[in-house]
Amino acid sequence: MSAAESVRRPRLQDVAAAAGVSPATASLVLRGSAGPSSVTRERVLDAAARLGYRPDRAASLLARRRSRLIGVLMDVRSTFHAQLVEDVHEAAEEHGYDLVLSTMTRTRDEGRAVETLLDSRCEALVLLGPEAPAARLGALDRQLPVVAVGRAVPSAGVDVVRAADDEGVALAVDHLVALGHRRITYVDGGPGAISAGRRRGYQRAMRRHRLGENLHVMPGDHGEESGARAARALLATDLPPTAVVAYNDRSAVGVLDTLLRSGVGVPGTVSVVGYDDSPLSRLAHVDLTTVSQESQQLMRHAVAAVVERLDGGRMEHREVVVPPRLVVRGTTGAPPDAELDDPRGGSRRGSVRSDHGLT
Repeated sequence: MSAAESVRRPRLQDVAAAAGVSPATASLVLRGSAGPSSVTRERVLDAAARLGYRPDRAASLLARRRSRLIGVLMDVRSTFHAQLVEDVHEAAEEHGYDLVLSTMTRTRDEGRAVETLLDSRCEALVLLGPEAPAARLGALDRQLPVVAVGRAVPSAGVDVVRAADDEGVALAVDHLVALGHRRITYVDGGPGAISAGRRRGYQRAMRRHRLGENLHVMPGDHGEESGARAARALLATDLPPTAVVAYNDRSAVGVLDTLLRSGVGVPGTVSVVGYDDSPLSRLAHVDLTTVSQESQQLMRHAVAAVVERLDGGRMEHREVVVPPRLVVRGTTGAPPDAELDDPRGGSRRGSVRSDHGLT
């Protein structure tokens, strides 16, 4: 036997020969199909295990008209996207689909990530938090079914599954106001449709509580450092807020870390609320009050939309909006001095500054 033959990957025909059955019978057993007897199944599976046989997925896909693959776009830096991918795996498997993942990174943009999915024979795309213009998403949907998760896409024709982000941030503001806070700052998420929706929710909620004069939006983005920068800037002001709502959990953790390193008590002096209810927020030493987008519901609706179009023949496009849910943990509490938060400008007792922020 040549060196090449000794390392050749075992084929279906080799398993069939070792088990003393036809290749067709071996294929039925390895696919879990009905027909072969239990004795035959045992012989084939034993032969496959002994030979180290693994099916050639690429050849199998080429032999079929359908790939049953759903392409998923995600940001590798997002812990919330990691949670969504876990949930979409579970939902896809229930419908007999598998996933192809393509990631955005610091050096790999959304366009390149989507091209990888198109090259992988995916039958549909589930895009987590896409930022592409609506027209581009609409053009993509004319090639294959597209579900945009987390973002409203006006007039693009794609299916949309999202949480009501404006309502979610409003839940956070309502919670803080009920605790007695009036000076509530929002750390923004930067440009983009998702950021705009959450910012709008903060602004509307503050005005609804007649706190429009206290509106304060700090620039930021999706990462921890933007939250840290915002916190440092807030601590340098004459009258810092008693509560901060951040665009997402990563930004909120940046706020939280900077406050604690500066000797500012959380929630004793400043309360902090995030958004996403990501695995990061649930860590015991973080214990972050946040807003859940109900990730399992989002992914079940996203996969259902794909199945309806691929298997059910649905042609019209639809939008599913999932109600968000406030998750109260350890980073929110009453402000340190109710008089400090009088929106009419009452006593500022307790607002003396030190080098470490509020005391």
